[in-house]
Parts: sequence; C-alpha cells; structure tokens
Amino acid sequence: MAAITIVMLTMLSVTSVGSALSVNYYEHTCPQVEYIVAGAVHEATLNDKTVPAALLRMHFHDCFIRGCDASVLLESKGKKKAEKDGPANISLHAFYVIDNAKKALESVCPGVVSCADIVALAARDAVFLSGGPMWEVPKGRKDGRISKAEETRQLPAPVFNISQLEQNFSQRGLSLEDLVALSGGHTLGFAHCSSFQNRIHNFSPKQDIDPSMDPSFAAMLRGICPSHNTVRNAGSPLDSSSAIFDNAYYKLLLQGKSIFSSDQALLTHPKTKALVSKFAYSPKEFEFAFVKSMIKMSSINGGQEIRLDCKVVN
Repeated sequence: MAAITIVMLTMLSVTSVGSALSVNYYEHTCPQVEYIVAGAVHEATLNDKTVPAALLRMHFHDCFIRGCDASVLLESKGKKKAEKDGPANISLHAFYVIDNAKKALESVCPGVVSCADIVALAARDAVFLSGGPMWEVPKGRKDGRISKAEETRQLPAPVFNISQLEQNFSQRGLSLEDLVALSGGHTLGFAHCSSFQNRIHNFSPKQDIDPSMDPSFAAMLRGICPSHNTVRNAGSPLDSSSAIFDNAYYKLLLQGKSIFSSDQALLTHPKTKALVSKFAYSPKEFEFAFVKSMIKMSSINGGQEIRLDCKVVN
C-alpha cells in the first residue's frame, strides 16, 4: 500500500514539470515503450548486477550537463571529445542497455521515442529492480545535438563541500531537499579509490585521515586503497547493501561511514543534516522524497530532435 501511495502522490506532482512532458506522451504513438525499456533493463541486470547503478548514474550525469537530453550517449568525433569521454564519465558503462532498448523501439515505432526518454525510464526501472519505488515518468524529452567532454567539469564532484553542492544544484533549479534526496542514489554502486583518497590519505597538514570518518571504516578503506594504489579499478561499494535500493546510505552517513567528502558535507548544514536523519529513520520518507526529486531533475530538458541512433546526431 505504501508503494502505491508513493506512485499516486508523485503522479500529482507531474503537473508541475511543464506541459512539454506527460506521463501519457506515447499513449497513441508507442504504447509499448515502457514494456520494451523495462525488458532491456531486466535482461541486462540478469547478466550484470552493476547495471542498475550504472543506469541511475548515467541519468544523473546526463541531466546535470545540458539537461536530460541524452548528450551523455553521443560518441566522440576525432579530437572533439564527447561527454562520455570526459574525466568524470570515464567509468560510466551499460550504454548498450540504452542501445538495445532503442533498437527494439525503432523496430515497432520508428523515429518516435527519444533516447533521453529511454535513459529516464531505464533509471526508474533500475531503481525498481533494485528494490526501490516505482513511479510514473513524465515523457516527451528531446535529444540534444551537442556533447563536450570539458563540460563534465560542471558535475558535482565527490570532494565538494556543502556550499559548492548547494550552488551546483541551485543552478539546475534543485533545492537542498533535492540534494539530500538525490544523494540517496549512492545507495547503489561502487566508488573507485581516486574519488575518496582525499579522505584517507594526507587529509590535512595535521591529519592523515578525515576525522569525521569512523576510524575502523577508514582503516578498512586504507587497506583497499593504499596511498600509492596500483590496483586498477580498486575501490569500495558505496554502502553496505550496494545492489539494493534502501536507506542504508543515510544510516551509514550518520555513523561516519560515508565514502565521499560530498556525502559527509550533508552533515555540515542544519537543514541537510535534519533531512539525513529523517531519511535514515524512515525508508518511506526517503523513497517519497527521492521520487519527487527524480521527477523534478529529470524534467530539465533542452534537446531538439529524436535521434535514430543514440550514439550519433541525425
């Protein structure tokens, strides 16, 4: 019943995202769209348990650059490097899931469904397949024609403090509530050593380890990621149940067991700290807030076309 309530309440908020998007956008032009995308995500997840986290992260990284326009899917051309080859996106993967869904959709309703909508739907399905909430995704996004690797610098970095995070989110029309709710996406996935080395080695001139981090947790991370780490792809799960969408991220954050500086930063502002505590206490409060913020974030769009191939402009 709680999950149904979440869906019903989030449907009420869809009207606030603008007339360009609608949950019924493909009702007559491609009614199979959600079934086809969900099938592609499910099939990929059966073969690779890292797919849900990858698809959720892909959606975030797409929306935070030029809006949710699938510019993150475009391939580089010669010296003109695209977003997916920017430093912050090198570890993105599972692009084939979007390609598979697009290919299936093109066979039944050619030239109708945007790659941007597929990415948004796939992120929702990834959350649901991981045990998280289901919600209605407003659709009708258009695909962008520009993708620049240097623009990935605009993504919120794992070393950001609360002021930097607030400014970064505010520039996209997202609030502190959205910041804390969307940070909960770190319940899924994996972090490479390079993204949290700053907390466990040479933290400051006087302290080697971030004092806000639980000492035993820091020791464990240092064992995985020595100061001169040479193990490729070494790192740590983002929380203790990194394949399950739950509120463990917030519980661990309150225990000093978060991975990124940007996670810990949520405890340095009274409003964000209160929200962390609320979400740690109530999984349903977290799910409700996450869905609301996902709809809000995924409604930022600035595309111009419906790509026939998600990797290249028409």
